[in-house]
Amino acid sequence: MLGIVAAVLFFVSFLINAADLGTNDVLSSTNVMLLGLTALALHVAGIGTGWARRR
Repeated sequence: MLGIVAAVLFFVSFLINAADLGTNDVLSSTNVMLLGLTALALHVAGIGTGWARRR
């Protein structure tokens, strides 16, 4: 699930950068890209990959 979130954040970051939008400092393309990298790192670490059942 977090892998999909990371892909969406990377795409939004690309659109902000490609369109040369003047956003505020919080929604800059670099910050969105770093959020995507954080989501990707959590996905690779195994967090948010699926439900675990306890027996």
